[in-house]
Amino acid sequence: MRRNSSARSSISPSSPLSAGRGDWSTVKTLLPYLWAYKWRVLLALSFLVGAKLANVGVPLVLKELIDWLTISPTHPAALMVLPVSLLVTYGILRLSTTLFTELREFVFAKVTQRAVRTVALKVFRHLHALSLRFHLNRQTGGMTRDIERGTRGISSLVSYALFSIFPTLLEISLVLIYLSTHYDIWFTLITVAALVTYIVFTITVTEWRTNFRRTMNDLDSKASTKAIDSLLNYETVKYFGNEEYEARRYDEGLQRYEIAAVKSQTTLSLLNTGQSLIIATAVTLILWRATQGVIDKTMSLGDLVLVNAFMIQLYIPLNFLGVLYREIKQSLADMERLFSLLDQNREIADSTEAKPLQIAHKEGGEIRFSHVNFSYEEKRQILFDVDFVIAAGTTTAVVGHSGSGKSTLSRLLFRFYDIQVGSIMIDGQNLVDVTQHSLRQAIGIVPQDTVLFNDTIEYNIAYGKTGASKDEIIAVAKAAYIHDFIESLPDGYATMVGERGLKLSGGEKQRVAIARTLLKNPAILIFDEATSALDSKSEQMIQAQLKEIARSRTSLVIAHRLSTIIDAEQILVMDKGRIIERGTHLQLLALAGSYKQMWERQQHRKEAATGTDIDDINE
Repeated sequence: MRRNSSARSSISPSSPLSAGRGDWSTVKTLLPYLWAYKWRVLLALSFLVGAKLANVGVPLVLKELIDWLTISPTHPAALMVLPVSLLVTYGILRLSTTLFTELREFVFAKVTQRAVRTVALKVFRHLHALSLRFHLNRQTGGMTRDIERGTRGISSLVSYALFSIFPTLLEISLVLIYLSTHYDIWFTLITVAALVTYIVFTITVTEWRTNFRRTMNDLDSKASTKAIDSLLNYETVKYFGNEEYEARRYDEGLQRYEIAAVKSQTTLSLLNTGQSLIIATAVTLILWRATQGVIDKTMSLGDLVLVNAFMIQLYIPLNFLGVLYREIKQSLADMERLFSLLDQNREIADSTEAKPLQIAHKEGGEIRFSHVNFSYEEKRQILFDVDFVIAAGTTTAVVGHSGSGKSTLSRLLFRFYDIQVGSIMIDGQNLVDVTQHSLRQAIGIVPQDTVLFNDTIEYNIAYGKTGASKDEIIAVAKAAYIHDFIESLPDGYATMVGERGLKLSGGEKQRVAIARTLLKNPAILIFDEATSALDSKSEQMIQAQLKEIARSRTSLVIAHRLSTIIDAEQILVMDKGRIIERGTHLQLLALAGSYKQMWERQQHRKEAATGTDIDDINE
C-alpha cells in the first residue's frame, strides 16, 4: 500500500487569488527578473542621474545669465563673453537632459521586455504543470484577463517607479539641498511642508481608492468569464434561445463594473483637487518670500527666476506624483493576481529521484492496479480496492454504468491525480517514481469527447508528433479513414476546424483524434468510447483498424457498446467504483451476472432498431 498526502488536499484555484500577497511581496517577486540584467539596470540608473543633474543645472545657468545682464546689460564683456558661454551651457544642459533620458530608455528597454516575457512564459508553463483538479475549477476568461493585466502591470510598474518616482525624488533632494544652502530657511521649510502634506494626502486617498480598483478588477474578470463561457457554448445558447438571457447576465457584470468605475473616477477628482490646492499654496508662499527678498535686496532677480524655475520643475512631476503612485498601486494589484497563479500548488509533481519510464516489452508495458482507492474529494470516494493486471500486448476492456469509475482509471493512468491508497505500476515501475513527461509519452488516448485546436486539420493531426512530415500525417489519416474526406475539402489539410473543432462533425473530430494518436505511436493505448460518435459503417472500419493497431500494444478500452469488446482478453465490469465481475466475453455470459444483463439489453435494443434477430453469441 502506498499513501500520497498530496491528493488529499483539495486545492481551489480562487483561494490564493483572493488572499493578498502584499505590495512588497509582489515587488520582491519581480526584482530577480530585473536584476538578471544588473549591468543594464546600473547603466540606465547612471543615465537617469545624469539627466536629473542636467535638469537641475538649467535654472542655475539661467540665474547666472539674468544676474550678469541685470548688473551690466550694456557692458561689452557682459554681451560678448559670459552671456555667450552661459547660453551655450544652457543649450548643452537642455540637450543633455533629453539625451540622457533617451539613452536610459534605450538601455533599459530590453530589461523590461525580457522580464515581461520571462514572467509570462513562466506562468504559462506553471499553468500547464498544475493538476487537472485546478483546470476543472478554473474560469478561463477571468484567468486570461489576470495574465494580460499582470504582464502589462510589469511594464507600467518599472516605467512609473524607476523612471518617474525615483527621478522626481532625486530632483526634489537636489533642489532642497540647494535651497537650504543658498537661501532663507523658509524656502526649505515651505517646500518640505508642502511635500509632506502632498505625499501623505496622496497616499491616504490613493490607498482608499485602491479598493475600488481591486473591485473593478474582480468585476472585470467575472464579466469576461461570463462572456467567454457564453461564446464557447454558442451552440447551446442557440439551442435554447437564450441570447437575451446571456446578454442580461453579461450586462449585470458590466453594470456592477460601471458603478465601481464611477466611484473610482469621482474619488480621482477629489484627489486631483486636493493635490492642486497643496501645490498652488506652496508655490504662492515661495514666490512671496522670493519677491520680498528682491525688495529687501537680499536676493537678485536671478534668484527670483531660479526659485520660480525650481518650483515649476518640481510642480510638473509633483502634479503627476499622485497619478504615478495610483498607477503603481494599480500595477501592483494587477501583478498580485498574476504572481498568485505562480503560488498555486502543482499538487502533482515529479519527485527529485524520478526517472524516465522504461517499457521492457516490445508489445507494450504491463499495467498493474494494486488495491487502488481514490477520491476526488474527501467526502466522496470514487474507487474502492480496484485490483487488476493488463498483460503486455493484451487488451482489457472496462464496462459499467455511467459514474462507475471507468474514465477515472484513464486519468489515474496518465497521473492527472495521485491515488490515496494502493499503487499503479507499468512494467514494475510505480507511476509516482517516473517522470510525468516520459509516462505520458508512452500512453496514447482517443477520448470520447474530442476537442481540437482552432487551427488546420494538418496541425491537429500533427499534434500527436510535432515535426511530423506530410507523408506521415497522410499515412495516419488514411489509417483513420479520414484522408478522403480531407481531400474533398476545398483547402484540404489546410482547412481550419474552428473553435474547439466545431466546424467538423463528431465523427470527423473523432477520426482526427484517432489519426493523432496513431501518429504518436505510443506503447500503451487507451480508447475511451473511441468510436461512439461514428456511424455503424465507419465504426466497423475503425474498429477493425484499432484491433490491428492494438495487436502489438497494451490496450485499455473503456466501452459502452459491448459488441466492440467481445475479443478482449479481459473484461472488467465496474459498479459504483468496484470491480464486480471479470473474465472474457464468453466467461462473463456464462456467469449470468451484470454483464449478461447489459449484453441482453443492448441486443434487444439492437433488435428493436434493426428488426433482426439476436445474433447467436456462441457462433
